[in-house]
Amino acid sequence: SAELCLLPALAALLPPLRGPGGHGPAEVGLGAFPAQLRAAVRDLVSDLDGLFTALGLREESFAVGALSRVIAAELASYAPARNRRRMANNKASIVFVDRTLDLAGAVGHHGDNLAEKILSVLPKLPGHKTDVMVNMVELTALQTTDETCSIIAPGCLAQPNDPAAKALWESFMNLKQKEAVMEARRHLVEAASRENLPIKMSMGEVTPEQLSSYIQLFRNNLKALENHCGLLQLVLATVQTLKHPQTSKWDNFLAFERLLLQTIGESEMPSVLNQLLPMIKSYNERTKDDYTCEDFLVLLVYMYSVVGEIRSGKELDAAEEEVKKALVKTICDEPEPSPLLQKIT
Repeated sequence: SAELCLLPALAALLPPLRGPGGHGPAEVGLGAFPAQLRAAVRDLVSDLDGLFTALGLREESFAVGALSRVIAAELASYAPARNRRRMANNKASIVFVDRTLDLAGAVGHHGDNLAEKILSVLPKLPGHKTDVMVNMVELTALQTTDETCSIIAPGCLAQPNDPAAKALWESFMNLKQKEAVMEARRHLVEAASRENLPIKMSMGEVTPEQLSSYIQLFRNNLKALENHCGLLQLVLATVQTLKHPQTSKWDNFLAFERLLLQTIGESEMPSVLNQLLPMIKSYNERTKDDYTCEDFLVLLVYMYSVVGEIRSGKELDAAEEEVKKALVKTICDEPEPSPLLQKIT
């Protein structure tokens, strides 16, 4: 979007994590890192220099975290960057932040943002880190219940050639979910009116079913489909996200996280872990509203990120051991472990 640029090629670049009982990376230079991490840092510095060259920037760097300090220092001493800074006309402040300093932000469910939900719940577009597959079957005469229907190519979120779709995507990123969904309806109604499709405008809350019924109007009109294909892909992504079981679970996550923040303030970590224990259920015991193994891993990352310093002791060791046992049993009972669980095991 106009305000956000992602560099997905570097998505795997993470600061080294602390070992058990050890300390984080001290004030070290690039030479102290493993070869793979050194190469990734040099790639990032080179990519950033290319980006700043294109923007004509002379940067002043600030860093939060050990790896960020190394990257800022490498960028400062990078020979092509020194030349660029001498020639550049525009000034900018660049802030580097270690990703591991905000794990609670990355796994939390506090955002009331449609773009975040679409990117979280729809399957990734093959070969992409930042785009998703949108099922396009609804726009065709093919009626199939097969979720993985691969005859029809998937749609996606990147619609650089469709001004209406680009404007709608900005709304998804910048507005609250309710407002963004209303924007989706407004764009659809305008597109249908331009194509003289028999649309009945309704007021009140926007439902996925209502958006679907509007989309159906375009189905048998090839010219209208072609003219508004980008917009339709974004609205279909909205419908599929709102109907997705993971979206209804989003509110459960949010409620649990809020409860957790209150509980952690009042009691110690062992009692919080003991509260979590009965919720860890094996595949055969789970309903669609229960948490899966991945959900628990996300919750645990959130818990340990927000709790700060933890007082260790026998009680904590016992509670952690029980949670570990329950998680291991649940992972072993999965009939088809997800790619993430396979990677972990």
